[in-house]
Amino acid sequence: MMNKRYEHKNAAWSFTAKCMAILAIWAFAGCETDDTQTVATFTNLILDENFDTDGAPNDALWSFDIGNGIDGWGNQELQYYTDRTENVTVQNGVLLITAQQEDFEGSQYTSGRLLTKDKFEEEYGRFEARMRLPYGQGIWPAFWMLGADIDDNPWPGAGEIDIMEYRGQEPTVLIGSVHGPGYSGGEAVSKEYTLENDRFDTGFHVFGIEWGPNYINYYVDDVLYNQITPEDVPGQWVFNKPFYILVNLAVGGTFVGPPNAQTEFPQTLIVDYVRVYKQ
Repeated sequence: MMNKRYEHKNAAWSFTAKCMAILAIWAFAGCETDDTQTVATFTNLILDENFDTDGAPNDALWSFDIGNGIDGWGNQELQYYTDRTENVTVQNGVLLITAQQEDFEGSQYTSGRLLTKDKFEEEYGRFEARMRLPYGQGIWPAFWMLGADIDDNPWPGAGEIDIMEYRGQEPTVLIGSVHGPGYSGGEAVSKEYTLENDRFDTGFHVFGIEWGPNYINYYVDDVLYNQITPEDVPGQWVFNKPFYILVNLAVGGTFVGPPNAQTEFPQTLIVDYVRVYKQ
């Protein structure tokens, strides 16, 4: 994947125009609910990370998680996260997070995990990223959020919003979820989205949520495919506070299983932009 030419960055995402054009359609046809879902318009762009400067990611916004975590970051993952350019770099207007198969600090794989903790934390809004996903058994990219109070309120109490999770062995399917007290891990509240007549590893797609006090809407490109509300979770609704953003590429773990002989390395998650809008 590293040898492929990357798609040139498109003009700025015109969310306002698209949203207004299809707002009424989303409101009645986007989710498998009756007529109760909430659709909001978020047009004030407050974060516009376009990865315009080659080299390391902007350290005013992004930090690195380093190491193999406790029990593979709680998921029995196999990679060691680093801040090396071999694993995380910005080139030609995109962020590249690359999983390598190599012996490193006791692990057989390396990769990268970026987060905005203590640098950018927001409550409510539209959060989106335009990405091209990797592929292969055991490959696990994610674009997600954690409650900013996690140091004082350990997971899952702080809450987790998974905007996009994906099993590399299923290149047409992604999952959006929330985790909280009483509905975490394998008991998360989730829904899958299947891309028709296409694959997530062959082109760029926009993954996003619109999040308000009593709902989280999940989008792929222009499609609203799920809404989660306090009535949908079997425990406390913990999503009325600031959260921070994470982008990572894991290898192995309970969600995807380990790589197999057919898994090719390196694998790269390509991020064109990350944007946040407020009302």
